[in-house]
Amino acid sequence: MDATIIELGEFRYVEEGSGEPLVILHGLFGALSNFQDVRKCFSKRFRVLTPVLPIYELPLRKTSAKYIAEHVKGFVDALQLDKVHLVGNSLGGHVGLIFTKNHLERVASLTLTASSGLYENAFGNSFPRREDKEYIRNKVALTFFDPSWATDELVDECFEAVNDRNKVLRILYIAKSAIRHNMENDLPAMNIPVCLIWGKNDIVTPPEVAEAFLKGFPDADLFWIDKCGHAPMMEHPEEFNVILDKWYSQRGIGNKL
Repeated sequence: MDATIIELGEFRYVEEGSGEPLVILHGLFGALSNFQDVRKCFSKRFRVLTPVLPIYELPLRKTSAKYIAEHVKGFVDALQLDKVHLVGNSLGGHVGLIFTKNHLERVASLTLTASSGLYENAFGNSFPRREDKEYIRNKVALTFFDPSWATDELVDECFEAVNDRNKVLRILYIAKSAIRHNMENDLPAMNIPVCLIWGKNDIVTPPEVAEAFLKGFPDADLFWIDKCGHAPMMEHPEEFNVILDKWYSQRGIGNKL
């Protein structure tokens, strides 16, 4: 699905469909393409907005999940959106959580899939073998249940990022900020509809993380996808979309597909 990047001041984003605004938040190593099937499906139901998060653009002192959430706030303001539906994967879910905590009145619903915010197994504090492409390939493959999803293109993107000093520093800063910023105590105040979609085989944010989210939110539903790792919307896009579509319908959210 081709995506035309729109530029509005400091913000870059893709916009598809019409209706209530749904904002998609990608992860640390994520790309707009990670959500291409979700965007295609739900642009029939929502005005789908996918901002390019400033993973590598922020000054080091502002390179954190907190400041990326502030960027999202600026984006929502720039587009003059009142209430938004958020969908976030991994770091994007964490950014969505921070945005929701700080601007609860601006969030109509929150969908998290393999989100950080409570606990995660990341690359670690460093990339000791970052010049070893096979090592990086194996690390990327751990993201998925099916290692064939670690395509050459995906591995090349990750390899390039971790071998670029500017990018790798920001990756580490963001990863550390996410680990430090535990949001367990913030969840009870987020009294909005929450949909949790989790891979049963996720080893980055394992199943107990999903259970902890379910326990912490006042109003949440948890759905599992079998034979699935840390990116359900990529490994099982059809099942992911069916789950989310049914949930939106049950909650009376958005236009019917």
